[in-house]
Amino acid sequence: MAVDPSVTPEQWLAKQIETDDPDLLRSMVKTMAEALMSAEADSLCGAAYGERSHERTNSRNGYRKREWDTRAGTVQLAIPKLRSGSYFPDWLLERRRRAEQALISVIATSYLLGVSTRRVDKLVEQLGIKHISKSQVSQMAKVLDEQVEAFRTRVLDAGPYTFVWLDALTQKVREGGRIINVHVLVATGVNADGRREILGLEVTSAEDGAGWLAFLRSLVARGLSGVQLVISDCHAGLVTAIGATLAGAAWQRCRSHYLRNLLTVVPRSAQPFVATLARTIFDQPDAVSVRAQHAWVVQTLEAKHPAAAEHLDAAREDLLAFAAFPREIWPQIWSNNPQERLNKEIRRRTDVVGVFPDRPAIIRLIGAVLAEQTDEWVEARRYMGLDILAKARVRVIPGDTPTQNPIPQTLTA
Repeated sequence: MAVDPSVTPEQWLAKQIETDDPDLLRSMVKTMAEALMSAEADSLCGAAYGERSHERTNSRNGYRKREWDTRAGTVQLAIPKLRSGSYFPDWLLERRRRAEQALISVIATSYLLGVSTRRVDKLVEQLGIKHISKSQVSQMAKVLDEQVEAFRTRVLDAGPYTFVWLDALTQKVREGGRIINVHVLVATGVNADGRREILGLEVTSAEDGAGWLAFLRSLVARGLSGVQLVISDCHAGLVTAIGATLAGAAWQRCRSHYLRNLLTVVPRSAQPFVATLARTIFDQPDAVSVRAQHAWVVQTLEAKHPAAAEHLDAAREDLLAFAAFPREIWPQIWSNNPQERLNKEIRRRTDVVGVFPDRPAIIRLIGAVLAEQTDEWVEARRYMGLDILAKARVRVIPGDTPTQNPIPQTLTA
């Protein structure tokens, strides 16, 4: 069905929620394709749909159905018909072009890469559209807002989410006639099926305890449960917020973030040596060896790099939380850190924008990227095996036998 101009965004969003369409990317492609065709039909008619104008030269006459093969799957399109003459987009004529070009390129290159509206105008020319105004581009971009909001507020019903990664990215935005920094909070988890999933996204003015507390509370309200280990940087107030919202979960300081912080207190010439030495802490065969190696590394650094030794000693408990879990789980925690890779993908797109016009634009772009990434993870192989997830509920105390980690009562009620 084509986009009905008489339908409000709220009604459109309600309909999407009722249909419970799991393929958000295909829905985005369909909506944006029909919006572009509507814009081109308005241009051929000399006036917008339903608009009374002396400049009108033609009018609409219903729709024709056509299947369109894209990388997101087959999409059912409604192509506008005209009362005088005919209209058919060139990019639907050739099967090969349908699969490789058209709106999947516009969405991926424009809205997901954050290019300017001027560049979007050039891109749509490849689709047979001679011109599209900045206001039309902005209006079509806003169509994504409802879909991104549905993704951000969906029920988290694929739990328990045994492992959760939290991180914040800084973005520049124009507010009040000046450019300021805002913080984008992102949560990634591993669900009960062993697959990665983007859990939430929020933009806050400050990366403080209040922002993290509100963000984590919203995740819990949407269904986040069963968390055993949270991995993140040492953001201000974050550890306190985790303790207040995720009862029973352990906190592990992100190894990649910490090593970058550690290397700032040693000379550049010594950084490779210190980094290699610190990584040996995480490559031990058991929890007792991990703590023994940490003590040895601190002792080794005291002679030539006392600042690094003090830094590492102060972060002992934050860095060694992973040792309370069975050894089989450790490689899954450290290898292919999903949050680090995800941050690179986000920055690769947001760097093109530079300064965002407002906060909704940040949510629109990053939210669309995260929705697409989640769809790709659903189709990919499991990030963690089910046997690994089962073992994740076993906490190991050095010198003792493994004990089962109980699920907090608040999560089982």
